[in-house]
Amino acid sequence: MSTPAQSRIDALVKNNDVVLFMKGSPLFPQCGFSSRAIAILDHLGVKYESVDVLQDMEVRQGIKEYSDWPTIPQLYVKGEFVGGSDIMMEMYEAGELQQLMADEGVATAEG
Repeated sequence: MSTPAQSRIDALVKNNDVVLFMKGSPLFPQCGFSSRAIAILDHLGVKYESVDVLQDMEVRQGIKEYSDWPTIPQLYVKGEFVGGSDIMMEMYEAGELQQLMADEGVATAEG
């Protein structure tokens, strides 16, 4: 059974190519992991949506259940859960995150 928060999360994940659930905003990340995730996405130059889980406790709890992943930030690409900042960093360093964005046809921030 899905809650209103789960429905909102589902809509965000499905209606945006790239979504980062994070603590804070891209301009003012509220934790080091969220800051690193934003830095990676900005370096990739992809267009993304961010959701500040600190502004909504239902989403903060709901996203952990949605992904079955205990920590934030959480990155979704084309509706699929990718991982948190550690996984993003590993994938980025290996060139896999860039490849994923290209394979999925994710728009650049300029486009």
